Amino acid sequence: MITVALERLQKIMADAGVASRRKCEEIIAAGRVNVDGVTVTRPGFKADPEKSAIEVDGRPIHAARRVYYLLNKPKGVLSTTFDDFGRPTVVNLIPDEKRRLFPVGRLDEDTEGLILLTNDGELANILTHPRYGVEKTYSAKLRGVITREAVEKLKKGFRLEDGRARADRVTVTYRGKTASSVRMTMREGRNHIVRRMLAKVGFPARHLRRDRIAFLTLHGLGKGEYRRLTRQEVQGLYKHAEQTQKQPARNKKSRPNL
Repeated sequence: MITVALERLQKIMADAGVASRRKCEEIIAAGRVNVDGVTVTRPGFKADPEKSAIEVDGRPIHAARRVYYLLNKPKGVLSTTFDDFGRPTVVNLIPDEKRRLFPVGRLDEDTEGLILLTNDGELANILTHPRYGVEKTYSAKLRGVITREAVEKLKKGFRLEDGRARADRVTVTYRGKTASSVRMTMREGRNHIVRRMLAKVGFPARHLRRDRIAFLTLHGLGKGEYRRLTRQEVQGLYKHAEQTQKQPARNKKSRPNL
């Protein structure tokens, strides 16, 4: 069962600025840490960083409050926390948040759409690790008019250079004389996976947007806009991942990268 709030004690301490994680493990082992009035000596012990009363040498520590943002990433923005060349990043789009944020997985520079930013490493792992199989839905505008054979190939799956890949669902949303559009739902997220799959079947994407992660959508958000997730949405993401984890893994060799 997935627990919403618990984190390893040494991580909570490190995030609160006590010391490095390794040093925090030594402090715990030395019996210098109390959690809710009980001395803890096991580094693997988990606590709630927001609700547990944690003391080190009799002094309370204050863990960083966890925050969650849903952002509509524009094209040309990098899904990283910092860029050596000064290019804009998703973190730059939330300038008023002083707590350290990181993107959950990534979208390539030319891909738009839904990305989450948080300081909750547990949730980030759940949403990106292939064992949980959290669905992500993409809309793509293609070069050429996609054929039924190509759609079936995307759903059946095929081998790429880094392993087998397949889409859970593919819907053709537009067919013109020289172009078409599709909506694809995936349970994995290897690097550029959607673009590579579409190119493999002969219909490369000229525009790609992620519209959904689990039950979250871009509703009401323009490009570059963001909002905070509600507590109910955060709890819903944990519950959703717990449910999808029970389903058979479709590609155990997938790497955890959105």
